[in-house]
Amino acid sequence: MNIIDSFFNWDQISTILPDLFLVGLPNTLILAIGAMVLGSIIGILIALASMSKRAILRIPARVYVDLLRGLPVILTIFLLGQGLPLMGVHIFGNSSYPYGVLTLGLIAGAYIAEIFRSGIQALPPGQLEAARALGMSHGMAMRLIVIPQGVRNVLPALTNQFIATIKDSSLVYLLGFTISERELYRIGQDAAQQTGNLSPLVAAGIMYLIITIPLTYVVNYMDKRFKTGRRPENVMTGEADAANLTPTPDAGADLAGARK
Repeated sequence: MNIIDSFFNWDQISTILPDLFLVGLPNTLILAIGAMVLGSIIGILIALASMSKRAILRIPARVYVDLLRGLPVILTIFLLGQGLPLMGVHIFGNSSYPYGVLTLGLIAGAYIAEIFRSGIQALPPGQLEAARALGMSHGMAMRLIVIPQGVRNVLPALTNQFIATIKDSSLVYLLGFTISERELYRIGQDAAQQTGNLSPLVAAGIMYLIITIPLTYVVNYMDKRFKTGRRPENVMTGEADAANLTPTPDAGADLAGARK
């Protein structure tokens, strides 16, 4: 009974649900989506730079990826989210919320860069060579031929990264948000500290599961879909249609008679 009261107290959960839905959920999604948009832009640029033949582009890109993938997320949030304002860099004024998006975006960018790089390098080299043979420049071939195919190959991995970013957003509370800027974890933590009951944190965890579990199934579906290609029934239907379109001898004779 103590376990149920400590973790699944309905009175505590029902009290916090409005804040979780109206404040925590939108802020968590804004943090994650904003970070993914920023991270995708950074990731594509870093991926292209890391594959460049010029050392002046390749080496800084590799250093960026290695540093941000090697440091703990919580340490990076502290160093960037609190370090920039302490240095007098107030790009976003006094609000910590944009610094959270920026920090998560920079971290996601390092992982997304590796995702894009692996996706692009997995393509047959003949794709780029054929585009160059048609007269395209290297940049045009990458932009119109290689990158679109690479993006399609890495969609499951990008969705996985989005799930990871959603979970990492629970750490940006360390930057100190206002009441209206709190994400799911911070709302649950504040309520748990005020009541001495862990049910609000359980409610916040359930909210994370509501977001991440469907996305996990989306990843599995996309991964299976891209590996198998068209479904067998589509192929069989296509073969049946082709068979129906094959002219029979009688049909050929009728056609010849019609021409006469």
